[in-house]
Amino acid sequence: MTDSPPSRRLRHGRASLAISFFVQGAVFALLVTRIPALQDRYGVSDGLLPVFLAAVPILAGVGSVGTEHLVRRMRPGLVLRVVQPVVSLALLAAGSGTAVWQLASALAVFGLTVGALDASMNMLGVSLQRAYGRSIMLGFHAAYSLGGIAGASLAWAGAHWDLSLTTLYAPLVATLVPAALIASRWYLDDRSIPRTGPSPAAEAGDAAVSMRVLLPLCLVMAFAYIGDSTVSNWSAKYLEDVLHSSEQLATVPYNVYMVTTLLGRSFGDLGVRRFGAAAVVRAGALLAGGGFAVVAAAPGAWAGMAGFMLLGLGLCVLVPQTFAAAGRLFPGASDAAVARLNIFNYVGFLIGSPLVGALGGMWNYRAAMLVPMVLVLVTIRYARSFSPVPAGYGDGHERPRTVDVG
Repeated sequence: MTDSPPSRRLRHGRASLAISFFVQGAVFALLVTRIPALQDRYGVSDGLLPVFLAAVPILAGVGSVGTEHLVRRMRPGLVLRVVQPVVSLALLAAGSGTAVWQLASALAVFGLTVGALDASMNMLGVSLQRAYGRSIMLGFHAAYSLGGIAGASLAWAGAHWDLSLTTLYAPLVATLVPAALIASRWYLDDRSIPRTGPSPAAEAGDAAVSMRVLLPLCLVMAFAYIGDSTVSNWSAKYLEDVLHSSEQLATVPYNVYMVTTLLGRSFGDLGVRRFGAAAVVRAGALLAGGGFAVVAAAPGAWAGMAGFMLLGLGLCVLVPQTFAAAGRLFPGASDAAVARLNIFNYVGFLIGSPLVGALGGMWNYRAAMLVPMVLVLVTIRYARSFSPVPAGYGDGHERPRTVDVG
């Protein structure tokens, strides 16, 4: 690692990737916040809707697995350049059709390509952080959060003015797709980043990803997304039904959560540089655990919102640092490690909402909030996996005795 200032090419690569994260955050928010409108447009029943919603992360996992094999033949930057416009166009298609099969087809394309997009974006982020020699990964995810806030705000405006989905999506896609394509000219990955010595891929050659070593990070990723999906799917219902807030106030917690997520990610890289990744992950897990405890014990709506604020500040650091840690563990096979790790993003998303809903229905929602709390706190046990990796680890030398998979 070096303290020398980054080159102009690296700065351009960093800015272009941040634009890609922003665009994807906006596109994803425009989809998930308008699911009720999609349901109404196509006449999808309440019984069929969960099938559609579950299919997207399942297909995204398939897309992430496929990307691991695809990047052996083409650069991650090229994968991202191709799939990002497709994701945006799939969003437009979902909002423009008239038959259920058209919605199903659009969501299938969205799911497959969003998995490839998430994997390739984070591959590039890991490569750039390695080239910078310091933590910058949280900044990319801060751009994603900012895009999510922008997308959710535009979706609210569309609902407020009763705009059709086509009217809402078409001008935004017409703006976002060219922006992403222009930014893609400056994407950098391990094969295109200028170096004075051999690249990690050249040093490691046929390095394999040990799932035994990667597994703690996979669990952290799944637990983080179980927590995140709990907030995104249940915060409004929790405030309204359990804490007896007004319907209008019940829409606030998720916005508070997104804003504090943005704030935490905006300053998180500074914390990593000063205190180390493991310390930041421990602190984030403790904050998130405390946030769930406050939510579970909250006597009223405002105390509940304070809990969701803590959740945003705590959970926001876990996912970016998990991707970064995978890159450190397997510098010669970081693309494969990121693609496999990314699958657990969707595993957590699939588990989180049904788990809390089932426990809330059988038990009560206050107690249900304690389950993601415990899972997030378990993350502390795996914090050592985020520590700096000894020289030579993962590059084909001094490898630990583990069972390599693939």
